[in-house]
Order: sequence, then structure tokens, then C-alpha cells
Amino acid sequence: MYVVESKGGAIGCMLLALFFLGTWPAIIALLERRGRLPQHTYLDYSITNLLAAVLIALTFGQIGDSRLNMPNFITQLYQDNWPCVLFAMAGGVFLSIGNLATQYAWALVGLSVTEVVCSSITVVIGTTLNYFLDDRINKAEILFPGVACFLIAVCFGSAVHSSNATDNKAKLSGYTNLDVRAIQLSESKDASYGEDGTVRVEKAEVGTADFLIELENKRAIKVFGKNTFIGLGITFFAGLCFSLFSPAINLAINDQWNTMAEGVPHLVVYTAFFYFSVSCFVIAIVLNIIFLYYPVFNLPRSSLKAYLNDWNGRNWALLAGLLCGFGNGLQFMGGQAAGYAAADAVQALPLVSTFWGILLFGEYRKSSRRTYVLLVSMLLMFVVAVGILMASSGHRKT
Repeated sequence: MYVVESKGGAIGCMLLALFFLGTWPAIIALLERRGRLPQHTYLDYSITNLLAAVLIALTFGQIGDSRLNMPNFITQLYQDNWPCVLFAMAGGVFLSIGNLATQYAWALVGLSVTEVVCSSITVVIGTTLNYFLDDRINKAEILFPGVACFLIAVCFGSAVHSSNATDNKAKLSGYTNLDVRAIQLSESKDASYGEDGTVRVEKAEVGTADFLIELENKRAIKVFGKNTFIGLGITFFAGLCFSLFSPAINLAINDQWNTMAEGVPHLVVYTAFFYFSVSCFVIAIVLNIIFLYYPVFNLPRSSLKAYLNDWNGRNWALLAGLLCGFGNGLQFMGGQAAGYAAADAVQALPLVSTFWGILLFGEYRKSSRRTYVLLVSMLLMFVVAVGILMASSGHRKT
């Protein structure tokens, strides 16, 4: 079994996890903006998310011989370790419900703000729990100032969302009937004729009111007229779920509450991650099949047959599942070496998500100067926060 033992290796795992975990939400959000039903996307995502855990367990979890009190992955499948397995599976439930909630929050609140709020709640609650569960191996004088920076970042994030919503409202203030306007845009307004008689459609400029209306006309989850507080409520709920899954994995691997029978080895990180991903998969499949037939937010009703026949964007949804699966696995591998409180530095993933949001979606284009100042302040605070949390890394003695 391969074990990350050095601080440098742990930080490398965290940085790679940071990129993966910040990229997959952008892919899922992109598919929704192109009109793909989130239920279809999440079912595809769940399949490869589990596949990533299986691949990690059968490779890193099986490399080399077993060590003292650290058996290989397959060996642990036959041991009497169910108390800790249940902790790992509980973590998977929290993550699955949190991810499911965020795919709706991305549409209602925006990718950048959703990730900022969720990550900051995760750090403030989850990192504090992990610090005490890890027997305080992280440097408190460094760790908690980093947590404070995340808390400041969430305040900036909320301000960015409020300011951007005001900007969008001002852009749309000249329109009295958005539905009619959207139909006009899609059918005639931007159409022009080439010399060969073919029709060419010009896209609206990113950041303009026309762009916002065209986007609303295409996307799966309609957001015009939705109460902003609903989106923020979903976001805070998702953040609470995310704040509990890392401590649950910590308990599953290190058994701080002494739930295992005497003489039974603790779960290795790969075994815990496998059970974690299995429960995440089961919850995701069950809930999304229910949402196919009983959708929320006025989404159209679907079916298993319609899902199986929907290949539009399926390759991207499958890629998102792999990125999330490998990102979580790397986070747990780094956390086992350097402490799970320090591994929560990957919650700076909004840095990556915001980059993709601006590059791919045109978020904050043509916004006010106030919005730009708040956005830059939020991102700078996250840079400081992730550096401080990584600097607090300790070294687990066992």
C-alpha cells in the first residue's frame, strides 16, 4: 500500500486536489447552462465518481506488501471494521447531499459565490473539528488565522453576489416582458443573411442584458423571478453538509472514539475512501431517480429511458465525476499525512471555480467597479487563506 509520508508530498496532493475539485463544478454548471437536465448530469457524474474511488483503492491501496497495522485494501474488506466503515459511509452521505444541493445553487446564486460560501462554511466548521480530532497536530497559531481569512472571504463573497445582482437588475431594468424579448432574440433579432442566402445568428455580447436573457432562454434551471434567498439558503445548507464529511472520514480512518474492537487495524485511507464513495453513489442514484419523476424548481419531468438516451454532454459529465473522485482521494491522502485540518486548504477551490466562471461563463462581465473591487478582495483573501492553512501542516506520528 502506498502511503504519503512527507509534508511535501502531502502539499502536492492538496494542490492537485485543489485544481480537480475547483474544475468539476464548472463543467457541471456549463452543462446546465446549455440546457441539460441536472438529474441526467448528476447520474453520469456519480458513475465515474465511484469508478475513481475503485481505481485508487485497487492501485494505491494494493501497491506493495501490507505494513504493520496497515493492511492492503482487499485484506481490509474482510475484517470486522464496521463501526469505522459506518463513519466513512456517513461522510459519503453528507458529501452526496451537499453536491446535489450545490448543482441547483450554482444556477440560482452563481458558481463563484456558491463555492465561496460553501467552502468557507466547510473550513470554519470542518477544520475546527478536524483540528481537535487530529490531536492538535496542526499549528493553532497559524491554522486559526487561516480560518479567519476564510470567514472574511465569505463576507466578501456575499457582498460580491449582492453587488452583481444589483448590476444585473440595472441591466434588465429596460425590459418589461423578458419572455417575449427572449423569443425575439432567439428567432429574429440577431439573425443576418450571408451572400449565399444562409442565416447567420450573432451571439449577444457577454455581460449585456441580451446575453443574460439568451442564457435564461437556454438553461435548464430558469432563474428569472426566483427569490435570491432560496439560492443562498440552499448554499448554506450545502456548506453545512460539506463541513461534516471530512471529519467523518477522519473518524473512520483514525478511530479517535475507539469504536473498533481491540486488535483490529484502523481503516486505511483507501478503504475508507472506497466505502465513502459507495454511500455517496447510492444516495446520488436514489435521489436523482426520484428527481427524474418528481423534479424541483419547475424542471421538466424525465425518466430513466430519457436519461439513457441523453448523450448530449455525457462525456463532460463523466469527466466531472472522475475529477471529483480523484480530487477527494488526493485530499484524503494528503490529510492522512499532514492533518485533515491542513488538508482543508483545498476548500480554496473557489479560486479555480471563479477562474472558470469568468473564462467560460462571462461572470461579472460589464459589472460595476464596486463589484470588481469586492471580487478581487475575495480572491486575494482566499490566496492568503490557502497559504496559511498549508503552512499549518503538521506530521502525523502514526
